[in-house]
Amino acid sequence: MGRILLLAAMIALLPGCMTAAKHQQSLPSAEEKKMTVGIVQKEIRKGMSQADVATSLGSPNLVTRDKSGVETWIYDKISTEYAYSTSSGGVGALIFGLGGSVAGGAAPSYSQGSGASSTTQRTLTVIIKFVEGVVNEFTYHSSSF
Repeated sequence: MGRILLLAAMIALLPGCMTAAKHQQSLPSAEEKKMTVGIVQKEIRKGMSQADVATSLGSPNLVTRDKSGVETWIYDKISTEYAYSTSSGGVGALIFGLGGSVAGGAAPSYSQGSGASSTTQRTLTVIIKFVEGVVNEFTYHSSSF
């Protein structure tokens, strides 16, 4: 019985919280899930059809056509990711007993907490110009802050 009480006391005294640095590491990264610069670089090519562009990137936010017949598709993506992680732990008074009587003492109680948060904003603007239904040129700009 004494071993069980000692084991229970040792387990209860183990810290039950993570440091703020560990919380920061456990937060998910703020990766944009749908459209990235990598997808644009990998999949969009000069001479590609409008249908293939739409399959790769989805529908554009804005479509224009100038007087020369050049059609321009603009993708303007903005994402904000906020993540917060927290934990707390503590131990109350532990009473150690011998046999059936309460002959021990109480351990002091303590409480500790930590947490971390992360906010990331990303923008991606892609401009694709089509001549006669195929990609003539494309540009993109990405920022993260």
